[in-house]
Amino acid sequence: MKAKIHSLESFGTVDGPGIRFVAFMQGCPLRCQFCHNPDTWDPQGNSQYEMTPEELLSEVLKYKNFIKSGGVTVSGGEPLMHASFVKEFFTLCKKEGIHTCLDTSGAYCNDAAMELLKVTDMVLLDIKTMDPELYPILTGQKQDNNLRFLEELEAQNIPTWIRHVVVPGLTDNDLWLTRLGEHVSKFQCVEKIEILPYHTLGTFKYENLKIKYPLEGVSPLPQERAKEIRQMLSKYKPCI
Repeated sequence: MKAKIHSLESFGTVDGPGIRFVAFMQGCPLRCQFCHNPDTWDPQGNSQYEMTPEELLSEVLKYKNFIKSGGVTVSGGEPLMHASFVKEFFTLCKKEGIHTCLDTSGAYCNDAAMELLKVTDMVLLDIKTMDPELYPILTGQKQDNNLRFLEELEAQNIPTWIRHVVVPGLTDNDLWLTRLGEHVSKFQCVEKIEILPYHTLGTFKYENLKIKYPLEGVSPLPQERAKEIRQMLSKYKPCI
């Protein structure tokens, strides 16, 4: 079994707790307007690596001493497109005593995804918006699986951090931000909400791929506004 891996990061500090080895898988079914990695969309796109789970573990073990405080995170793209591969990789990691974390939009709730959760220690779940009409506009997909996936995480009691990108003029909306806080407050598995201010650092990738950037002209979210949002949502869950 092999999978295409867009890139690897050996010293990640923003994709789960502690210092982590991060594998970014190639391929994603979503087309988020604020995505800063459009080069990961195409499952057959150019990727730096094509590996077996054993080969990926071998790379991780080079850094095992450095990631003792954290573990491994598989991100994307959308790692659930490679659920069987990630399951095998996580199984090998757990045999080595390495903490496993999945960074996902919950785009799939099929049998392979549920099997993967059995060897997943933590999930970073992206909730793009709680507005059911805005979600498909933002992502090109319905929200059904995204919210169902959170239900599955609760059922399996998997520690979860909710990630939410705040875009001026789109998701920067007090009503739907409050709805997000109210919704996740019902789930014991959710440990915190992570607010990610929209930025424009990935726009050059759209130019390189000759794709029109959908949020052209939208300014990055001011840090002061991000601070206000974190304070607003902190009454529901710890917010960073």
